[in-house]
Amino acid sequence: MSIAMLLDMAQGMYGDRVAVGSRAGGGLSYDELTRTAAGGASLIRASGADRVAFVGLNGPTFPVLLFASAMAGRPIAPLNYRLSTEQLAELIAELGTPYVVADPAFRDAVAATGCTVVSSEEWLAAAAAADPAEPAEVDDEATAVLLFTSGTTSKPKKVILRHSNLVSYVLQTVDFASAEEDDAILVSVPPYHVAGVGTVLTNLYAGRRMTYLPNFAAAEWLDTVRSERITNAMLVPTMLVRIVEELEGKPSGITHLRSLAYGGARMPGHVLEAALIAFPDTGFVNAYGLTETSSTIAVLGPDDHREAMASSDPHLRVRLQSAGRPVPGIEVQVRDEIGQVLQPGQHGELWVRGPQVSGEYEGIGSVLDEDGWFPTRDGGYVDADGYLFVIGRSDDTIIRGGENIAPAEIEEVLGRHPQLRDCAVFGAPDDEWGERIVAVVVPKEGESPVAEEVRSYVRTLLRGSRTPDDVVFAEELPYTATGKLLRAQLARQVALGGGLPTVGAAR
Repeated sequence: MSIAMLLDMAQGMYGDRVAVGSRAGGGLSYDELTRTAAGGASLIRASGADRVAFVGLNGPTFPVLLFASAMAGRPIAPLNYRLSTEQLAELIAELGTPYVVADPAFRDAVAATGCTVVSSEEWLAAAAAADPAEPAEVDDEATAVLLFTSGTTSKPKKVILRHSNLVSYVLQTVDFASAEEDDAILVSVPPYHVAGVGTVLTNLYAGRRMTYLPNFAAAEWLDTVRSERITNAMLVPTMLVRIVEELEGKPSGITHLRSLAYGGARMPGHVLEAALIAFPDTGFVNAYGLTETSSTIAVLGPDDHREAMASSDPHLRVRLQSAGRPVPGIEVQVRDEIGQVLQPGQHGELWVRGPQVSGEYEGIGSVLDEDGWFPTRDGGYVDADGYLFVIGRSDDTIIRGGENIAPAEIEEVLGRHPQLRDCAVFGAPDDEWGERIVAVVVPKEGESPVAEEVRSYVRTLLRGSRTPDDVVFAEELPYTATGKLLRAQLARQVALGGGLPTVGAAR
């Protein structure tokens, strides 16, 4: 079964229901989406290209192109439009000679790489006018989507997501036709992120109208949620931080937003608690997943959020920091350095297995072990009740005096400091301890915290070995567009003593 079959099922069920667009009109119905995608498939086949690339913002082009590629039997690679011309050229070169569709704002940059490119507007118009193609016979194990990893610590790799992986993810996590006719999701994550792909597939399968916010801004997001009567939303943590700041401690007053999912990076505990207060009628969902797992593999649901928030029991309260429980079809193990499976509560590396897990890279091959398990390179543990706790990338672990220290543990405490808006922790070489703990903190506007007081704050809440050796004050921290902290880049900037917007120095 290919992902194009998901559209075929949805079109047969919903027909003239709006699939993509505004409630004010002008969107694409399921019938129109199917017809335009079939026309787009004809254009792709006629080009002779064996791959498709997309460089553009959130909007109707991506879902149409995603299904057009599937109907044409060609894999699609959404590319990061924020990259330089040189970086785009490198990624496009790795795809061979793809059929490239780009938004007008990025067309010149893509054309400068030497490839032929069609603008999104021209392509949509041509697809709507073209003779529809019969969907190609596609093997379940054929490649559906190629996603480049962010490359924050190494050269980007091409993750292979096969039709079987993506269809398994949808069938295991979403009930067909489960959305009400007036349901709508506001999509803020970019197409080149795995959540951007998963959002199209899952919401179309459920029958939920998709509305796009091309460029995120907190005030505009809130306005759109209100004007479009949005019932569902997906955000990365940095977006929720901005929304909480925009509300300034006031309730949102939005009662029709039933579900707000977040994921992709660490969620500061104090931000989540503030958001739960600001949106008392909304069910919060923490969705943990990776590009290599076709998106979500564990979920902390609305009831878990509210129960933990209302509880004074530390055992329940700590669940706000968890990724929840594995979704159906996914198995999780925690292993130590020699591959031994650990017991509940013991910290190690997370390994996952299931039909939606790819764990495969083009040019590299599969990294699954002989039993089909994928090493996430995330550290964490599973508690006695089956809740998964992710404590950061294994590569980020600080080894100080022979003790393994997870930056997330210290960041969670620093995030609650009343004078701090943001923070990041990493290890730096140290002759005596092996590594020393460096904390880079961003003060709130108008605040002037003192380094020793920050260190004392951590010391009172954690063991002394977790106290930062150095505190660096900065105006902002480096993140990717999808909210992932560029920890290695930050460490290099601090080590070089430049390139970091600072309001103070290590003290």
